[in-house]
Amino acid sequence: MIGRLNHVAIAVPDIATAVALYRDALGAPASDPVPQPDHGVTTVFIELPNTKIELLEPLGEKSPIASFLERNSAGGIHHICYEVADIAEARDRLLREGLRVLGDGEPKTGAHGKPVLFLHPKDFNGTLIELEQA
Repeated sequence: MIGRLNHVAIAVPDIATAVALYRDALGAPASDPVPQPDHGVTTVFIELPNTKIELLEPLGEKSPIASFLERNSAGGIHHICYEVADIAEARDRLLREGLRVLGDGEPKTGAHGKPVLFLHPKDFNGTLIELEQA
């Protein structure tokens, strides 16, 4: 069902500092910051030859990343995103298996402009999983 690894998301307290680290210390190209108000974050994608790193900074006090950073002040891995061919089919299969889809279960538009869903970390070894339609 899952396809390729799309990205690993890292929550950061200061996106400009994080971008400079990846760009200057590791020589990785970075996108411009993009506010994602529907998700309460600002994103930057670090482009790698085989995948991406998504840096997430809170956008507003109600951001889910703000609460993550309260528990992990230096930041850390927030979620892993896998591609799926058909997000509705993937969701329905997971629900039949008794796994939990976060929110109302309906896909939302993600940072790449494609439908995404998040799966409960307690069902996936403590890891928040994002599914993105390929």
